[in-house]
Amino acid sequence: MGRSRRTIPEELLLLALDPTTGTTAQPQSLDLGLAGAQLVELALAGRIAPDGDRIAVVAPRPTGDPTLDCALELLRRRGAPVRAVHWIGGPRLGLRQTYLSHLERCGMVAAVPGQMCGVLPTTRYQATDTDISREIRARLDSAIRTGVPPDPRTAALAALAHAVGLGKHLYPGNEGRSSRSRLRDLIRHDPMGGLVAHAVMDVQSGAAAQPRRNPAPAGRQAGPGARAAAEPARGVPMQPRRDSMARVVAH
Repeated sequence: MGRSRRTIPEELLLLALDPTTGTTAQPQSLDLGLAGAQLVELALAGRIAPDGDRIAVVAPRPTGDPTLDCALELLRRRGAPVRAVHWIGGPRLGLRQTYLSHLERCGMVAAVPGQMCGVLPTTRYQATDTDISREIRARLDSAIRTGVPPDPRTAALAALAHAVGLGKHLYPGNEGRSSRSRLRDLIRHDPMGGLVAHAVMDVQSGAAAQPRRNPAPAGRQAGPGARAAAEPARGVPMQPRRDSMARVVAH
C-alpha cells in the first residue's frame, strides 16, 4: 500500500479534530472508531474480508503501513475469524496518540504544548493544512447533499463518523438534523463499513456481550443493578494510564 493516499483512520481523526480547541470530539467512541477504521482500510487493501459478523484474514502480506500491519498481524495470530465487536472492543492503548503523532510527522497537524489546571503538561493538536480537512469534509457534504452513492472510502468514512457520534460535531443544532440523518443513511453504501460501524455502536451500547453463549448458571442470575454495572466494562477499550496525560489531552 502506498502512502500517497490518506488512510481512513487518519481521515476520521482529522474530522474529529476541533480547529478551535485542538482537541478531539467524542474521544471515547473515537478510539473504537479508529480500531474499526483500521479494519475497513485493511479490507479495502484486500487483506481481510467479512465472514458474517466476523473478520477473516485472506492475505496476510504486509501493507507497508506499520500501524495497519500491526493490526493485521494480531488478526492473523487469532487463527480463526474474529467477531468485529470483539476486535473493536479490545484494548487499544495509545491508538489515538499513535495516529496523532503520525499526522504530526506528516506535517498535517502541529503539537501545541499547554497545561491542564495550570499544573499538568498537555499537548493539543492544530491542523496545519486546512485544505486537507476541508477536502475530507467536502466529500461527506457532497454525498449528503447530492444523494449520489459515494465511493467506498467515503461511504465507510461516513459510516464511522456516524457510529462514533461525529454527526453532531460536523452538523450541529437543529439546522444540522437532516444532514445528520443523511449521514446515518450513508452507512448502507459500503458493506464492510456498515459491518464495522454497527460493531462500534454495539460495543458502545454493551451489545458486544454474548449472553446466549455464556448464560449465568441457575441460581446465580445477577440482579439488574449488577448487570448494568458489569456490561459497560465489556468490550470497552482500556484507557491509557493517567501519566499519559503528560503527553496528550485529546478530548
